[in-house]
Amino acid sequence: MRFLLTMLGLALLGLPNAQAQRRANSQFIPFSEVGLGGGSSFYLGELSPPSQAFQSFSFLPRWNLGGSFTRHFNPHFSARASLMVIRLAGDDYSFNKDEPNLHPIQFQRNLHFRNDLKELALSGLYQFIPEGRRTNQRPSFTPYLTLGVALVAHNPKARAPVNADGSLADWVALQPLGTEGQGLPGYAKPYSLLTVAIPAGAGLRWQLTESLNLAAEISFRYTFTDYLDDISGLYPNPGDLPSGLSTTFSDRRAEPIAARTGDDRTKALSTLYAVPTEVRRGLAGNDYYILTQLSIHYLIPPSIIKCPVFRR
Repeated sequence: MRFLLTMLGLALLGLPNAQAQRRANSQFIPFSEVGLGGGSSFYLGELSPPSQAFQSFSFLPRWNLGGSFTRHFNPHFSARASLMVIRLAGDDYSFNKDEPNLHPIQFQRNLHFRNDLKELALSGLYQFIPEGRRTNQRPSFTPYLTLGVALVAHNPKARAPVNADGSLADWVALQPLGTEGQGLPGYAKPYSLLTVAIPAGAGLRWQLTESLNLAAEISFRYTFTDYLDDISGLYPNPGDLPSGLSTTFSDRRAEPIAARTGDDRTKALSTLYAVPTEVRRGLAGNDYYILTQLSIHYLIPPSIIKCPVFRR
């Protein structure tokens, strides 16, 4: 992590000195590229703790789509701005239905969520193989590292109990319901739907043509919220909650049907060993997510985007 922080710091320090770097290295011509890509996304939190990461990768992978603008300032360092839409999901039932007694408290809890994130990020990139003087002289292949900061808007939702005819119900936003008593006297404040994340990753870049690159990247997001899944603390006193809807989404242990999938939980519940009464709905600790992405990039000719020259 210290190495990644050093790389990002050097990249960001290079931003205001781009012209000086160009004079110092007259062989390199700075250039820019725009990219579009998509891939998979994986959630890690109360419904899929790191100890069960394989289950998240296996059962509920979701998707991401996004675009980026990258400026290459010198042969090794670049800066990238990106905008992405990312879907995350988690489900106690899906993660534990095959072996409910392996994690009986989670299976009994029966919570789930879906969250569509909008992420705006600024990152520094370090390329291990340096660029050539011109874009058509860049390496055919290079690995790279990336580290940055991101602003993330999110809105966790869950399905209401299945309809009377057995069909799946609509998705309902959870934050306004205060499922852990947020906003009520004696409870925590409502959590924010805007948070900060630290993206760190590694990738591989290939030259396709003189004007196109292909990149494959995997990255990890540490967030500064424990509520991507709407789960963090204790079960509230049901009598304190403002509505029946809040009570329904707060404690779903008694529901015989898994609301996200419509599967019957009754038989599996009957096989559970003795489960102690649990007062905790979730555990303290921020949530994470992991992204994989395959993207294609178009190199903008240097003559189109030029940085201004500042003269003394």
